[in-house]
Amino acid sequence: MRSAISRYGARVLPNTEQLVAGCKARGEFIQGPQIAEFEAAFARRHGVDPSCAITASYGRMAFYYILKALDLPPGSEIIFPSLTFWVVPELARVAGLTVVFADVDPKTFTIDPDSVERLINGKTRAIVPTHLYGLPCDMDRLLAIAGRHNLIVLEDCAHALGALYKGRPVGTFGTGALFSFQTLKPLNCYGGGLALVRDPALARKVRQLIDALPWPSEKRVRDRLLMGRLQRIFVKPWVFSISLFPVLWISALIDANPDVFLWEKIRSLHPLPDQYTERFPNAQAIIGLEALAHFDTWTAQAQANAQYVTDTLRGIPGIQVPMVPLDRTHVYYQYCVIGPEGPKRDELVVRCVRRGIDIETLHVDVPPDMELFGTVRAEAAGARRCAQALQIPAYCGLRRDQLERVATTVRDVLAEAAAAASSPP
Repeated sequence: MRSAISRYGARVLPNTEQLVAGCKARGEFIQGPQIAEFEAAFARRHGVDPSCAITASYGRMAFYYILKALDLPPGSEIIFPSLTFWVVPELARVAGLTVVFADVDPKTFTIDPDSVERLINGKTRAIVPTHLYGLPCDMDRLLAIAGRHNLIVLEDCAHALGALYKGRPVGTFGTGALFSFQTLKPLNCYGGGLALVRDPALARKVRQLIDALPWPSEKRVRDRLLMGRLQRIFVKPWVFSISLFPVLWISALIDANPDVFLWEKIRSLHPLPDQYTERFPNAQAIIGLEALAHFDTWTAQAQANAQYVTDTLRGIPGIQVPMVPLDRTHVYYQYCVIGPEGPKRDELVVRCVRRGIDIETLHVDVPPDMELFGTVRAEAAGARRCAQALQIPAYCGLRRDQLERVATTVRDVLAEAAAAASSPP
């Protein structure tokens, strides 16, 4: 039997262990010079002053400290897309702000500027465009809206490092931006994040907040690196086939929906968890610094893989492949298509799993529909449609034969479903 293929693939340096061991041998496992070097390299990549890139324990915490540095009036409204990871708007609430959710364009999965403008009122202070799955938002329209209403723009670039809008990198349009370096993200530092802030004065405030935090313990960082190592091992096809995949296979046999393996528990983040309020360690910075040298090659491979899948799936009735406007590039943190809704979609997932291809039904959340956020001002019809998307493996670590197998299997399953739907009863 051929190995199963996981929905996830981590970008891994072959010399990760050696880099970490070198830090430890030099006594620079937690504190060391590579933190500043990594920040400077990241800033250069985005054409900003080195002081304007500040590492943090998580991407979400980079965002939180930008909000704290901005010192917005308590109760100020901040607009997020209705399709995003729940943690980011939750941290805006922890910072004392009121969250509002604008709808998304179901063709691009990104925030709808028309919906944003409808939700603006006298309390609105900021907009958070999420460059979801690796595709930039319509920044010209969003910046024009922000300009008319004197609003701050903070970009969520957790999925989109390397993506361009009109030739300019995401993260350089608004007042600030967050980036994430979690194991499965485009730049894998086994956790952590970064705030990119265009105004040096605001950047100094963000840095002061983060510099006042304690360093993580060596055990915390060792555990983080070990967990990342286990994650990258368990998504290898042969390991995945004998470990996690049987769980999905059994779910498929009983017609259950094989959903994501493990996500962070949805809960209030007040008070902040201890591991959130720490600094970014040197051992992870040196991994990020080395990974930046490989980043463009990885991104180009992911884009080529995505194009192959798109070419294979294009033309299947009822299937919307990713739409990339001509003025921007997509880095394909996730490759998502929209197909049928409800039980039919779940049936397609089951069919793919039974053929050894692990696909996912929803990678992010629709926060207005979550109990955590209660009754909020929101528009979410497009987000609910996008929540029906299917995430298909197209990451850069796939070999050509694996990519071809993914694309043809998904094509055959989708084509069979389309044919059955069009045949007379």
